[in-house]
Amino acid sequence: MSDHASAVLVRPARLEDVPSITAIYNEGIRGRTATFETRERTPDEVRRWLGEPRHPVLVAEADARVVGWVAASTYRPRACYAGIAEFSVYVAASARGRRVGDALLAAFLPACEAAGLWKVLSRIFPENEASRRLCARHGFREVGTYARHARLDGAWRDVVIVERLLGDAVET
Repeated sequence: MSDHASAVLVRPARLEDVPSITAIYNEGIRGRTATFETRERTPDEVRRWLGEPRHPVLVAEADARVVGWVAASTYRPRACYAGIAEFSVYVAASARGRRVGDALLAAFLPACEAAGLWKVLSRIFPENEASRRLCARHGFREVGTYARHARLDGAWRDVVIVERLLGDAVET
């Protein structure tokens, strides 16, 4: 593990982390490389993410400040999909290249399994090579591409679907 990665502490998100999580998410929204979202979020909206036992939310701290986060959310409301979660991971621009995403996913996957999830998945813009490499390093497989999935700033965008099986869903 590099010195940078060892300096990163990952822990469950707390209410006092909400302003930092919100700021990092809004930075990502403005960057237009990781989400179709264009409306920035408020702390009140982000606060609602916390406290759902089936959906872990973790933060990464470095130099005594939150520099990244990862969160699980509902995949579909039907009961048969209760063990599947979508996830997002964001790292502050100032902390990129320090393996913060690696530290977050290394802690997040066991937290998801402990929460009873059997699969986590996400969608990534094809040109977001850093996120695709991050997911590949943590055992995600690319299962396909949704062509013209949605528009961002008026332009159609594709997304690559990634998934990772957990627990007894893992094929042996």
